Order: sequence, then structure tokens, then C-alpha cells
Amino acid sequence: MSQFHMSQFHSLAVAQVKHETRDAIAVTFDVPPQLKETFAYRQGQHLTLRATIGGEEVRRSYSICAAVQDARLRVAIKRVPGGVFSGWAMDALKPGAVLDVMPPEGRFNLPLDPDSRRHYLAFAAGSGITPILSIVKTTLMAEPHSRFTVLYGNRASSSVIFRDELAELKDQYMERLNLVYVMSREQQDIELFNGRITEGKCRQLFQRWLRVEDVDYAFVCGPEDMMHGVSNALQEAGMPKERIRIELFAAAAAQAPRQPRRQDAAADSHQTEVTVIMDGNHASFTMDRDKESLLDAGLRAGIDMRYSCKGGVCSTCRCKVLEGSVDMDVNYALEDYEVARGFVLSCQSFPATDRVVVDFDVAE
Repeated sequence: MSQFHMSQFHSLAVAQVKHETRDAIAVTFDVPPQLKETFAYRQGQHLTLRATIGGEEVRRSYSICAAVQDARLRVAIKRVPGGVFSGWAMDALKPGAVLDVMPPEGRFNLPLDPDSRRHYLAFAAGSGITPILSIVKTTLMAEPHSRFTVLYGNRASSSVIFRDELAELKDQYMERLNLVYVMSREQQDIELFNGRITEGKCRQLFQRWLRVEDVDYAFVCGPEDMMHGVSNALQEAGMPKERIRIELFAAAAAQAPRQPRRQDAAADSHQTEVTVIMDGNHASFTMDRDKESLLDAGLRAGIDMRYSCKGGVCSTCRCKVLEGSVDMDVNYALEDYEVARGFVLSCQSFPATDRVVVDFDVAE
């Protein structure tokens, strides 16, 4: 066993801070030449940012909001009520500030092919537009024969993030991009586009406005209730589940609830030996079963394991179980096929056997 201290973070300077709305900013990072490859990203991926705020280390994940072809590392941060990181970022981040940034992660995307002739559909609400913007821009440039339909839900036009950029995108791809706003507190001419994006609203849209059978893939990013509602309506209308990509928006990652674990006398007597493989190194520790997650136990043992939201949302702590088994409480980040192959989220995984080996180095 070799103990190690491993960090995937790199210090990046802030190049630009642009106010998109009253409570949202777009932050662009200056990536030095030697880190260009490290921070190359796919559409729909996110970054984990780390800062010390009030003497405490705080990590948050934010989606990249630039096309792959832009090669511009930019994320959107929206102020969350009571949000430690978002409030600090809105008030304190200026060009020249330096943040610790983890390389891009996430699988909220599809492989692109310039010969494809697909119709993609996207639903976004609030800051959920952030990865959708990256996906739409990248896809329209990479697949000249494909088209996108985007439904973007907001309270009112004043809260629309990237409003100008979306308008420019619509003008540029007039024949291939259909962009529709759904407003909950601002009356629009077409009644169908008033209200919130719910399962019932989607049923109306699919009956009167959009043929789901003409759509090849769908992306959904927003609050949990919206995410499930849209997914249910799509499947009810005939779209296979495996053609629907879903992701909770960044704010949910910071607020995702931790599931309480049962604590009983039997659990107290069981211990598990855990081995973590990361960056080719091995580290082992012993933990009480069913009291804390693999991630929390590993951090307490002094291992710098990768994480961000700790809520089963962002997939930063994704790893593969090579030996033993675990119980995973919450999973908003992994696809069914990944779970079937043994991938888990360490922040939500609790040992179920006397020995567990997890590998953070396995990508697919």
C-alpha cells in the first residue's frame, strides 16, 4: 500500500467576467498553452471550481457554455439564494483573480458526425441553458445537415441567460434552429408557450406542436421535477429512454440532499477494507460499514479523492468497482449502462462487502 496525495486542480486566471442577467455571470478563464490539452472539452461538460471562502474550502460544478470549436473555457454562474460559492463569485470575481479548476468532466453529450442528418430536441430551464448552449452551438457547427429544437423555460425575459447569444445563434442558423421560450410570469401571444415546463405541458406540446417521432435524441437540463416530467412525457410519446440525456442544472448539485443512512447495532460491528486506485497509485483504509460514504471515509483517511457536489449529481467522483460491492443511494449522473458495467458515484456509495476496490482511472 502506498499513501498518496493527488490533486487534479490547476490554477487558472480569470480573463473575463460578463454579467448576463442581474443574478448570472459568464466567467472566462485564461488557459496557458501548456494546459490547452488538459482543458480541451466536449460539448455539455462541466468544470469543478475550488475556492477558499471564509476560511473554508468550497467546491462547485458549473457547466461550460461555449462551443467546442470556440476553444474558450467559459462557465456560467447563477446566484443561488444562500449559495456560498455563487454569492461570492457574483460579488468578488474579477479579471485577474485566480481559481483552482479541475479538468472538464461529464457525459451529457453525444458523438457527432458531419454526415448525420438528425433532429435534436432540448429542454432547459433557468441556468440549465448553460450546457445546452454548448451542445447546440457545437452540434450545429459539426453537423451541417442536423437541426435543433430548443424549448427554454424562464420566469420572464429579463431572466433569460445568454439572451443576445441565443438571438445571434437563431439568426445564424435560421433554417436549422427552432428556439422557443416558455415563460411562467410573462404573458406571450401563444398560450401554449405560457407557464412552466411540466409533464402536462409537454403532453400538450407533443399533441399540438411537435412530433416526437421526428426527433432522434433529446437533452433535458433543469430542476429535478422538470427533468422527470419531460423524460416521462417523451417516453410516453414513444421516445426510448436511451435516447434521452438528462442532467440536473448546476444549482441542484450544490443543494442536492444527502440520504440518511440507517444506524443500528449490527452496522457498528461491520468494517470494510477499501482500496482506492487513482492516477495509478493505490491507497487503502478501513471504514465502518453503512455509516458514511466511500468518499467521506476516504477524505477522512487523508486521500484527496475527486469530488464536487457530494449529491450524486455532477459525476466528478465517478469510479468503477473492481472488487466487492456497494449500495448507491442517489444517482442523477450515471447512465444505466454505466451502472451495469460497475461504475458508481463514490459520494453516494456505501460498502456492502468486507472488501471493496474502486478505480478512478477507468474512463469507459
